[in-house]
Amino acid sequence: MAEVVFLTGVGDVVDFAGRLLRKKYREGARVAVYAPPPLLQRLDQALWVAEQLDFTPHVLLRAGSSAPTAVMVERTPLWLLTRPDPGLRCDSGINLGCDELDLAAVHERVAEIVSLDADDMAAGRARWKRYESQGHQLVHRPQR
Repeated sequence: MAEVVFLTGVGDVVDFAGRLLRKKYREGARVAVYAPPPLLQRLDQALWVAEQLDFTPHVLLRAGSSAPTAVMVERTPLWLLTRPDPGLRCDSGINLGCDELDLAAVHERVAEIVSLDADDMAAGRARWKRYESQGHQLVHRPQR
């Protein structure tokens, strides 16, 4: 069973995810981030410009793009995508609002980032119930 951490009450999802990804990169983690394409674009841009002297290596996989090469997979610790790709060998997944994905089947650890938006909170509660019914270990860490 996967460990699923719900980080709720997040004011700025892109900023929060960027800080979390920089931390995970410094720890040597391999992480896949899932979100709708417009949100992935914003996160991609934020990772390029967030820290003037700090680069967070990542790849944004767009729908329909060619599969990453073995060298790319080996050298890239952070992936931004809309659907899981087991070939990326990421032990952790971060969800920024994709409801239909079964991330616990692909990752040992999953972080569900839930904003203050009412629709996002309702969707987060539904994801919590789904993980709970599947028997995963759930942790709630309110951010406010």
